[in-house]
Amino acid sequence: MSLFSALQVSASGMSAQRTRAEMLVENMANAETTRTPEGGPYRRKDVVFSTDVQASPFSAVFQKELGQGVRVADVVVDDRPPEMRYMPGHPDADANGYVAFPHMNPAEEMVDLLNASRSYQSNVAAMSAVKDMLNRAIDLMR
Repeated sequence: MSLFSALQVSASGMSAQRTRAEMLVENMANAETTRTPEGGPYRRKDVVFSTDVQASPFSAVFQKELGQGVRVADVVVDDRPPEMRYMPGHPDADANGYVAFPHMNPAEEMVDLLNASRSYQSNVAAMSAVKDMLNRAIDLMR
């Protein structure tokens, strides 16, 4: 694998983790949303990753496949039943006084967001290491 393809693999990982972080932030922002345009409470979303071949302008010259990266394959909506809370004065309460809230754990969302942030930082560190190797190679050719 060339150094340029290593940069592309890290870039694909950064893009995927950014999408994951956006979904996690959306989940946390809607943790108390009881009414959506689709009807009912907000549904938690998860990002599904899959491998992706990283092509570059140089791949045709070298006649070979480059590295395996990552891409967002799907965004899955949580199908668990909503959490029911007894709040008879709430405008979205049913006839029995229960309100349907999104089924999510804020602590779990924060841990997942921290994981996405660390994964993004790891890809940045890998790109920085490749950049340093490229700079060193250029210095050696002078």
